[in-house]
Amino acid sequence: MQEISNKPLTGEEYKTIVLEDYKLATMSRQASLLGRKEVLTGKAKFGIFGDGKEIAQIAMAKAFENGDFRSGYYRDQTFMMAIGELTVKQFFAQLYAHPSIEKEPASGGRQMNGHFANRTLDENGEWKNLLASKNSSADISPTAGQMLRLVGLGYASKLYRNNKDLHNHTQFSNQGNEVAFGTIGNASTAEGHFWESVNACGLLNVPVVISIWDDEYGISVSNKYQITKQNLSELLSGFSYDEEKNQGYHIYRVKGWDYPSLVEAYTQGVKTVREHHIPAIYHIVEMTQPQGHSTSGSHERYKSKERLAWEQEYDCLVQMRIWMLKNGIASEEELNSIDNEAKEFVKKEQKEAWSEFIGEIKEERAELIAILQDLLNPTNQEAIQAIIHNLETTLDNDRRATFKSAWDGLLASKNIENDAKEKLKQWFKIEREKNHERYSSSLHTGKALEVKEVKPIYSDEKLLKDGREILLGNFDKILENKPEVFIFGEDVGGIGDVNQGLAGMQAKYGEIRVTDTGIREATIAGQGIGAAMRGLRPIAEIQYLDYLLYCLQVLSDDASTVLYRTAAGQKAPLIIRTRGHRLEGVWHSGSPMGTIINACRGMYVCVPRNMTQAAGMYNTLLQADEPAIVVERLNAYRIKEELPTNLGEFTTPLGVPEVLRKGSDLTIVTYGPCCDIALEAAEKLSSVGIEVEIIDVQTLLPFDIHHIIVEHIKVTNRVLFLDEDVPGGASAYMLQQVVEKQGGYKYLDSEPATLSSQPHRPAYGTDGDYFSKPNAEDVFRKVYEMLNEVEPKNYPIFW
Repeated sequence: MQEISNKPLTGEEYKTIVLEDYKLATMSRQASLLGRKEVLTGKAKFGIFGDGKEIAQIAMAKAFENGDFRSGYYRDQTFMMAIGELTVKQFFAQLYAHPSIEKEPASGGRQMNGHFANRTLDENGEWKNLLASKNSSADISPTAGQMLRLVGLGYASKLYRNNKDLHNHTQFSNQGNEVAFGTIGNASTAEGHFWESVNACGLLNVPVVISIWDDEYGISVSNKYQITKQNLSELLSGFSYDEEKNQGYHIYRVKGWDYPSLVEAYTQGVKTVREHHIPAIYHIVEMTQPQGHSTSGSHERYKSKERLAWEQEYDCLVQMRIWMLKNGIASEEELNSIDNEAKEFVKKEQKEAWSEFIGEIKEERAELIAILQDLLNPTNQEAIQAIIHNLETTLDNDRRATFKSAWDGLLASKNIENDAKEKLKQWFKIEREKNHERYSSSLHTGKALEVKEVKPIYSDEKLLKDGREILLGNFDKILENKPEVFIFGEDVGGIGDVNQGLAGMQAKYGEIRVTDTGIREATIAGQGIGAAMRGLRPIAEIQYLDYLLYCLQVLSDDASTVLYRTAAGQKAPLIIRTRGHRLEGVWHSGSPMGTIINACRGMYVCVPRNMTQAAGMYNTLLQADEPAIVVERLNAYRIKEELPTNLGEFTTPLGVPEVLRKGSDLTIVTYGPCCDIALEAAEKLSSVGIEVEIIDVQTLLPFDIHHIIVEHIKVTNRVLFLDEDVPGGASAYMLQQVVEKQGGYKYLDSEPATLSSQPHRPAYGTDGDYFSKPNAEDVFRKVYEMLNEVEPKNYPIFW
């Protein structure tokens, strides 16, 4: 561990730089102070700020170059200002949640303040030149969640440096010279995500710089209850760089108020990271938090008077001021002038940001009031006047009050039809569409749904191969033709994955393209997210669907939301490859599809019934730019399928169900291995005169985008939703989509039904599978009962 001491910075040539740094730090501090006031006076809902961390962040920014990426947390405002990706006006626009990417480019008002991002995509959703900007991956609030993505942001540099086929990708990398900077608070290092990420980055030798802002508290809880020995750098010392093994970190411990030492530590240390891909950890100690954790409370409640007095004395701005005066860099008068100028500038920017935000809302209200006044007549006068009065006097500074008033106006005039009412209806419709764009757009790019379907082509010989050989041949074509694709995960390299879908691929394409990892599902997902944010196309393998739960948090909070939470400013087209459904036992028979589709809105969820279908889904996804999960069928790798001749080219359309069997009496809607269960049951049902139709949905997200299923229900008038999730899981979701969203209830002659697994996980063994999950006999019985209700004489219960 390298200890950095205080080394004074002298020389007239530094004065301008130092004073500019102090000015920026002071300006950021004034923004924090005024931001808190704006929350407490009701103009903003919540505030969390970077006060106390200013000097360290300015020092870090000096080592941050074009093409670099930040993966940080919500106290990095000074850093973002220092790299030129955040203005004071934008800071306040985000505080007010201004839904405009022009005014608040990080998220278009969708994220609370302190959550930063630059726009890596243009207005058409295409990548910009990432080497022309200083980049910040979009922040998330879940504590330590940013660390997982950091692994991939750094790993991308390793791939760009070591894969010569990527050296022409100059839009994304200069041969891997980019550094990924991660920031985290001391308390969040208690999270498992932190330690898993530190281990992964150290193991992989990726160019990351992890800065820990240590103010000794996590809200009200001190390091005494957070950190073993209460000393992170001591705790991390086991990760110190081992030159012989070429693994580990250079670790620095620097005081957060020591400006010259911070500058030296970052400028010299990051240079080593950049050149040699040896990661570094900066433990920045003795930091303060002048306003406490957030606007939700006061730190005076839990800090001692002695601690509060120390924080005032060792505030980084106070100590930098002392240092400048002591070394003759500036006079008291110069510094006072900077303080006053910064305060006035921040106030001016805040006023402009507020005026721009509230001006739009006032304009909309004025339009609505004018419409409501035209609507006044004897039948609604009292109600409309009350609505107008409430609009004119409300203290609410949001669109909600306006929109609610418009609705109340429509309600008060429900029995009126005239030009004024029509004008109000049009205003309501237009504003509703605008608000959908402001607050609900960009969950997907939609490009995956535009990929043209290319059907598999088969030779006259009709070659039959194991399903895993179809996948293997398809992955071979993908790796051959797409150098930006790499596949990684547990056991995918040396043995070619546990089901041999990648057998021989590492030997053919090298370890940099097909790579084994440790057992670390959360960082496998994070590694994929970060690499995808840098223009690569990772396929990250989670060995079994049951283990997806380890990384569900990062997929739900990060991968699923990045496009939405940046208002289409960033994307991470990660593909998660996993396998599940029927096999053996509690831990290898998972089908938690309801959990996944509800947690991962924003990702596509593909549930192929065979490996040809799965291969086509990979081909489709790689032509698009959407994050997705592909759940391969665990018991189908050895089932024979006909080998297509156009491997790597054919595509499976997403959101388009396939009819596997036609029938007239009842429609079964299902997916994955349950397709075979349904087909088996259908033959038995046919023997007693019941003809069922079987539809494979193919993908749960998106689900039947053309409403094909309801068209078939119009014919059969009965429907059964079949899967092996728990009761109320994906089967209930499918029912809601068809019966409610598609209006299928109008065409049903019997109550819609679901058939799913038992509410427990399956017991071990063949019998455990048979009696825990739906089988062909269960399907027969359920369908037969539904027909018995209609025609008991023709279908008598015989059991």
